[in-house]
Amino acid sequence: MFRKVAAALLLASCALPAVAQPPAAPATPPHLIVAISVDQFSADLFSEYRQYYTGGLKRLTEEGAVFPRGYQSHAATETCPGHSTILTGSHPSRTGIIANTWFDLKTGRADKAVYCAEDETQPGTDSGNYVASPVHLKVPTLGGRMKAANPATRVVSVAGKDRAAIMMGGPTADQVWWLNGPEGYVSYRGIAVPPLVAKVNQAVVARLAQPNPGFELPPQCAAKDFAVSIGAGKTVGTGRFARAAGDFKAFRASPEQDAMTLVLAAGAIDSMQLGRQAQTDIISIGLSATDYIGHTYGTEGTESCIQVDRLDRELGAFFDKLDRDGIDYEVVLTADHGGHDLPERHRENAMPMDQRVDEALTPKALTEAVGAKTGLAGRKLIWGDGPAGDLYFDVTLNAKQRAAVEAETLKILRAHPQVQAAFTKAEIAAAPSPSGPPESWSLLREARASFDPQRSGDVLLLLKPRITPIVDPTKGYVATHGSPWDYDRRVPILFWRKGMRHFEQPLGVETVDILPTLAAQIGLSVPAGEIDGRCLDLTAGDGDSCAGK
Repeated sequence: MFRKVAAALLLASCALPAVAQPPAAPATPPHLIVAISVDQFSADLFSEYRQYYTGGLKRLTEEGAVFPRGYQSHAATETCPGHSTILTGSHPSRTGIIANTWFDLKTGRADKAVYCAEDETQPGTDSGNYVASPVHLKVPTLGGRMKAANPATRVVSVAGKDRAAIMMGGPTADQVWWLNGPEGYVSYRGIAVPPLVAKVNQAVVARLAQPNPGFELPPQCAAKDFAVSIGAGKTVGTGRFARAAGDFKAFRASPEQDAMTLVLAAGAIDSMQLGRQAQTDIISIGLSATDYIGHTYGTEGTESCIQVDRLDRELGAFFDKLDRDGIDYEVVLTADHGGHDLPERHRENAMPMDQRVDEALTPKALTEAVGAKTGLAGRKLIWGDGPAGDLYFDVTLNAKQRAAVEAETLKILRAHPQVQAAFTKAEIAAAPSPSGPPESWSLLREARASFDPQRSGDVLLLLKPRITPIVDPTKGYVATHGSPWDYDRRVPILFWRKGMRHFEQPLGVETVDILPTLAAQIGLSVPAGEIDGRCLDLTAGDGDSCAGK
């Protein structure tokens, strides 16, 4: 009997029709590069819902070149540093974008803070009321290099955040627009609003004026639908993005925001005729809603699940429009960083060790503790953007005082049970620049990749894994990112072009590899010594898309 069954199966297998091979990818450069960053779209979030994709994310994962273990390989996994790597090919140590905010204690500003995407020399400004600018980005973007090689190239950047649009577009972009409030999208000071943006802004205002009853819960989100208490009678985890008319904060932290940014992107492609002439053009698109949602609700509730489902659908519609328009385009999609869910839900889901940071690690508390120990009480000794990251010492201290403050700060930090490491500026500066597989880097090497001697702090504070640097979730965000751990470093990197042969490479690559990879696709020469990334071969099997380029 077994032999008869085996023979039947063998005959059946021989009778299977031949699988049609996809058409070969064009040998010529694409006419349009579409570079998409999904803010806080971690590799974990990407893989968690991968089996449910039906739209744009399905296309990218099943038809393109998939690198599920991409790395924002530096330690400072924040929005501005992450976006600065995607289209420059360089780590923050080279781009100069070491954080969302750093401190310049010699500036005349009272708060001493400098926002990554501002020009702080503008009179009457501060880090909360700033003039947006790309002046802090030290290296060219891919669009800038393309325009230098061929001035006819058109470079456009749109996003939900100014720092995303600015860091991906660069200083020579033709158009840079970001969502700035309930009135819609804006650009640099003095830039006139073109008809397209005016029309999109009218749509933003009209949509915001209407209430949103919320989105339906997809079947894959049902298991996520339970409330998690964060204190003070507040819960997260069961939201559907219902909002009242005029509630811009709720609009921003919902799928509605990304949908509108994609409308603007599609309109920019049409109005500027991107991808319809001889040269290759580029548009970068920063989709910021996933980050606002992760901060506001965490990454594991219905809110995040609905967002990924809507993102997949909206990307599918966007790509379908480009297809209908007959544009020869190539896509890269990645993220600026990952994210960590709120400790309260982690503790309910098998991670009882998850904690919020001790308030004693905030710059204010450290200043008080160090001041009491050194006899320097009453002075603001330590500046920083929170209970993690770069810490800056008062520049008016004399050498003896500074040495005492540093020694006492390190003593307190290195003895604290929530602290993994505290590196001095000298220790980081002496470390060699990182190389090799990003998953194998030490914490000191990760710190070196984020280090700029003019902008980095005197001490870098790195918390242990599963410590969330938010003291009280009832007064603002409930979850965040920014750590040197893989849940914040790992992001997907996906390439797609019509006719590309699908493959998946599970080993670690870096977001700084994106620029040289795309440059090879369009025949653009980029000297290796000017960037940190390497070209990724997108030709499955024989052949090398990087060869000789």
